[in-house]
Amino acid sequence: MEKTDGIGKENGSTEEKQSFKDGSICGYNSLHHLLSANLKPQIYQEVSRLLLGLNCGKTLETIVLPESAKALSSKHDFDLQAFKFSADQELLREPRVVRVGLIQNSIALPTTAPFSDQKNAIFEKLGPIIDAAGASGVNILCLQEAWMMPFAFCTREKRWCEFAEPVNGESTQFLQEFARKYNMVIISSILERDINHGETLWNTAVIIGNHGNIIGKHRKNHIPRVGDFNESTYYMEGNTGHPVFETAYGKIAVNICYGRHHPLNWLAFGLNGAEIVFNPSATVGELSEPMWPIEARNAAIANSYFVGSINRVGTEIFPNPFTSGDGKPQHPDFGHFYGSSHFSAPDASCTPSLSRYKDGLMISDMDLNLCRQLKDKWGFRMTARYELYADTLASYLKPDFEPQVISDPLLHKKSS
Repeated sequence: MEKTDGIGKENGSTEEKQSFKDGSICGYNSLHHLLSANLKPQIYQEVSRLLLGLNCGKTLETIVLPESAKALSSKHDFDLQAFKFSADQELLREPRVVRVGLIQNSIALPTTAPFSDQKNAIFEKLGPIIDAAGASGVNILCLQEAWMMPFAFCTREKRWCEFAEPVNGESTQFLQEFARKYNMVIISSILERDINHGETLWNTAVIIGNHGNIIGKHRKNHIPRVGDFNESTYYMEGNTGHPVFETAYGKIAVNICYGRHHPLNWLAFGLNGAEIVFNPSATVGELSEPMWPIEARNAAIANSYFVGSINRVGTEIFPNPFTSGDGKPQHPDFGHFYGSSHFSAPDASCTPSLSRYKDGLMISDMDLNLCRQLKDKWGFRMTARYELYADTLASYLKPDFEPQVISDPLLHKKSS
């Protein structure tokens, strides 16, 4: 099992502490590597069942990928994992298997480098990983939030706006070539410059079709104002609703980053018919890691669709220290982006996670028939009480809203 430098040395050594700071868990690149290396096989199997669930009553199968993809992973040092989600065999429908990929990556140059050099270096870094996805037959590929730049949105410095592009800009054109080459749908999350509306900025996912065409876009619905992550300096809440994009490989949607904390956001994509919802993100351990393996999995279960969760990796150091207005000392970074990208399925099973500190490509075969099968099994759509929820929400939005609270009449009665 992969360990970073420092493992095997005396506890508390400088090298070991440094390796943990760089993103490992006790020197291992993921929780699952740590557990598999330190538990007896039969115990690990049971722990893994509890952590990852079962897909159609079985542990997830791994996928054998082509040697060319493995060679790219070895040459360019990125984590490569692949798993298969099955569905029950049906009598009236053939399996609807699609191969889906997620890419997580660190930036390629220091944030002090010229902006054009930074962007070109990220393009150069991503090329081999996308090639590995293409060589593996990936049909739909999703990149992380704002993949074409450092995640500078919490510095509150306006110069980072130079990275903004129109929907058909440089990053889209770069990916369109791969989409055409590999007959692949690609989801690209960018900082969008809306030329037609006064050069307004948005946090936008561009959906590139498998012929290299632009199918559409979705703008981030929820903007965080939490700690360092106060992104409203750059863009505000999106205006595209909850679109679902019908592609050659299925109906997909994009719940960008902070939207994963809002259950109704997940619900709306499901009501519009999504079969796979992608969650391109940028989040750090101190803020959100306990939530990371839970929220997307809950959404997949509650809405009977697959979810692909992506988080970038690395610590991005900025030239000018900043503060969050919380009384803590100024700092030049947000913390470590812990990667851990993974897939979740509607039957509550999920893949292990990619590395917490390395670039990575996670691939999954998923039979989309599983979405309907779980809807039939649990009946969440039939047993939900949308009319009650709608009444409550409509009432809540009124200025004179009164919560439906029934107090114990003896609660405030004075004792005689």
